[in-house]
Amino acid sequence: MLSTVAAFDRIGEENAFAVLARATELARQGRSIVNLGIGQPDFPTPPHIVEAAIKALRDGHHGYTPATGILPLREAVAADLHRRLGVEVSPDLVMIVPGGKVTMFMAILMFGEPGADILYPDPGFPIYRSMIEFTGARPIPVPMREANGFAFSAEETLSLITPQTRLLILNSPANPTGGVTPKAEIDALVEGLARFPDVAIMSDEIYGQMIYDGLEHRSLLSYPAIRDRLILLDGWSKTYAMTGWRMGYSVWPKVLYDKARKLVVNSFSCTNAPAQWAGIAALEGPQDAAHDMVAEFDRRRAVTVAGLNAIPGVSAIVPKGAFYAFPNITETGWRAKPLASALLEQAGVATIGGPDFGVYGEGYLRLSYANSTANIEIALDRIATFLRDNRPA
Repeated sequence: MLSTVAAFDRIGEENAFAVLARATELARQGRSIVNLGIGQPDFPTPPHIVEAAIKALRDGHHGYTPATGILPLREAVAADLHRRLGVEVSPDLVMIVPGGKVTMFMAILMFGEPGADILYPDPGFPIYRSMIEFTGARPIPVPMREANGFAFSAEETLSLITPQTRLLILNSPANPTGGVTPKAEIDALVEGLARFPDVAIMSDEIYGQMIYDGLEHRSLLSYPAIRDRLILLDGWSKTYAMTGWRMGYSVWPKVLYDKARKLVVNSFSCTNAPAQWAGIAALEGPQDAAHDMVAEFDRRRAVTVAGLNAIPGVSAIVPKGAFYAFPNITETGWRAKPLASALLEQAGVATIGGPDFGVYGEGYLRLSYANSTANIEIALDRIATFLRDNRPA
């Protein structure tokens, strides 16, 4: 009998893909399914980006690229960060990777081992905890509380740091809650981190350009005091509707950059060549489509939140970023995962149960409003009807 290492008994997964597969299967059977489960824009990639990839193929960009990404793209990333955030970043510290998860994978592998603690947001993206457990490190959840707008508390976060803490993972705007941590809280966290100079930070800012109500994204890159231990995660998937292109980037402190490069060489060698040229077009070309997409998400956000709050037993605070609502369903009497399953199988609405995002996710569902307003309204009506006609299992 084949026997793998014990770490594979601890590794988890992202249940959104399992829900997507089941929703697709039901749709093939002729069922009417509204998918509010998967976290990807429902818009096509803007045409000028697609054309840039086609041109790259026609121009012969068919081979390997440098492991860290082509220099013109790394320069474009550095210029974009300066333009948007006002920060100076050397292209020599930018790494192009196939999607956002790669940066999580590498950062957690660097710091996770038995005896180490890694702090991560909860509810939060499930791969954080999955990878922490894979390495044998101890996952320490940092609560993202509804009462706090699903933002992290600097005081609470700092209180969880111990001599065993090696890495702190942050995410704002946040998946699955849509929470955005205000500047004052980030300022307090960075000030407090001065007491813990040996703790690395990974800031997942993949939704940094999807923010509402006049708020401005506050990047951890804006704090010189932590730049020598900060890993930034970002990419093209959400902002430019490029989830299937697998295009992400990270900014590393100099002391870690070559370690990350070696992980690239030992795993995927380099990122897809023509996709990298498309990435340049995305950053340097017109931004109208990206801005229009966020404006449409904003309109859908209003419909989603109002509709959820009109359902007896359901309440939803207004998300400040990303494209998710995270309604509280405790008053319905249902537990989250059974309700999510019943909504899909019986009502034809795909959602994700809160516990799939962590130990503090019970009592919540994640709904993605990256779907048309018409479909969102159909889904909300189906949810309301189901809850009216069905008692908890």
